[in-house]
Amino acid sequence: MADMATHVITGAGSGIGAAVARRLHTRGDQLVLHARDAGRAKELAAGFPGAHTLVGDLAEPDRLSWALSHQSPPDRVDSLLHIAGVVDLGPVGELTPKAWRHQLDVNLVAPAELTRLLLPQLRVAQGHVIFVNSGSGLTAHAEWAAYAASKHGLKALADSLRHEEHGNGVRVTSVYPGRTASPMQAKVHQQEGKEYDATRWIDPESVATALVMALDLPRDAEVNDLTVRPGR
Repeated sequence: MADMATHVITGAGSGIGAAVARRLHTRGDQLVLHARDAGRAKELAAGFPGAHTLVGDLAEPDRLSWALSHQSPPDRVDSLLHIAGVVDLGPVGELTPKAWRHQLDVNLVAPAELTRLLLPQLRVAQGHVIFVNSGSGLTAHAEWAAYAASKHGLKALADSLRHEEHGNGVRVTSVYPGRTASPMQAKVHQQEGKEYDATRWIDPESVATALVMALDLPRDAEVNDLTVRPGR
């Protein structure tokens, strides 16, 4: 990667996103951290000195274009890392359209829109788009319908984008982590009515290692799909 590569990251506030942001920040890369509102942006900027922020609510993909037009996105984007996500479990017999839409908007439509808005800068840099998907992007279990649908859709988005942008030198990677110790995982356990033991699941740092490996791979190769499973 070029010196002082610029990375746009969603979900840098916790879990895998925070681990990846720390890794890239420590080595001196330029970070542009997405935040849903100005208060959150201020917190993120304080945690990563020198980082820039981009504000826009992923739950309202229709407004992202307007939000970005009133800010200054970077002129070149070496990588766009889609790491933010939401989960709301429930059986198909009980999930409301609101629950479906919220997960589809945040997990699928917003990443598609953010990618569309930053594609010119990604093409300039011959950059890399990384989608942090989920094991649910490959297999759907009981009570995971809406979340899994959003993640199956994210796989389709990544695969189509890879074919479309290959000629422009843009690389596209989907990462499918198994259950990872994060605030989202704690919430899932709460919804499942199970006790949460972080030591049973993947450390976000391990997923960050795999993700940065894909990012740093020499230009003659591209990781298309990367599945990361708990090792114990």
